Amino acid sequence: MNRRLRAMPSHDRRLIGVVLVLLCGVAAADTVYVTLEKDDAIAVVDGATGIRTRTARIGKRPRGIALAKDGNSLYVAASDSDAIQVIDAGTLNVTGTLPAGKDPETFAMDPDDRFLYVSNEDDGRVTVIDIAARKAVKEIPVGIEPEGIAVSPDGRWVVSTSETTNMAHWIDRAKLEVVDNTLVDPRPRAATFTADSRQLWVSSEIAGTVTVIDTETRQPLKTISFKIAGVTPEKVQPVGIRIDPDRRYAYVALGPANRVAVVDAQKLEVKDYLLVGQRVWNLEFSPDFGRLYTTNGLSNDVSIIDLASHKVTKSVAVGSHPWGVAVRP
Repeated sequence: MNRRLRAMPSHDRRLIGVVLVLLCGVAAADTVYVTLEKDDAIAVVDGATGIRTRTARIGKRPRGIALAKDGNSLYVAASDSDAIQVIDAGTLNVTGTLPAGKDPETFAMDPDDRFLYVSNEDDGRVTVIDIAARKAVKEIPVGIEPEGIAVSPDGRWVVSTSETTNMAHWIDRAKLEVVDNTLVDPRPRAATFTADSRQLWVSSEIAGTVTVIDTETRQPLKTISFKIAGVTPEKVQPVGIRIDPDRRYAYVALGPANRVAVVDAQKLEVKDYLLVGQRVWNLEFSPDFGRLYTTNGLSNDVSIIDLASHKVTKSVAVGSHPWGVAVRP
């Protein structure tokens, strides 16, 4: 996506996508990359057609995945290989590795693609990696069992969530030191900033909640709970979160509830639940924000959600235990 299109409000991008469909008869194209935890592989899906086009073997137990801003490289956390693998997005060949500490599962990238920040769950640390130099430059002690990690779009904050300490740890990006902590509900799994960097959303798997935190004060604004007819509370286990750039809607993967919650991101109220595959872990937008892709770990598929109608349009079999997802235009 070019910079001019990326700068547009998401509703304008969706309108452009609809116009393209009407003129061309096809949906806007994008490439979806999915890590397969049990297959030690990555699957590729054509987002427009919903067809899996390729699968390639990579490192052991791949989970977190991110796309470089130039779209040429993928970074994948190969947890049991103790490395972040650098993968050519076109050929799927592994072109290098980054030292990531022990058992890396999730990571976040700088807005300028300079550093990666890696959660090392076993060591209670965040490893900071210089991407160009391909070396670790600092290890930051955080809470017990760090999992979720996010970088604010304005580049001020790195936040790590610790599953056992039940906190969001605020790391000053300039100092690379923890300067504040926010208590959240039990077992925080994922963290996501809004596009304006004014809020941080943290999912808590055991509590079945999402805590919305004011970035300036680092204090909670609201805790969002989820109640689904016919689903027992213990199955509502929020993990991945995605929020559109206009902060109109947030989407929360609810784990074994097999639902994605649609949240009004202004009122902080749940509007709907969308039935997807089994044990939904993570989700990602298409570049035009017209679709949302979910990884469903137990049904071994990806659900494609049309965001104009908030309807699931297709399920795509991808391989064993899909976990992470990244999308390229």
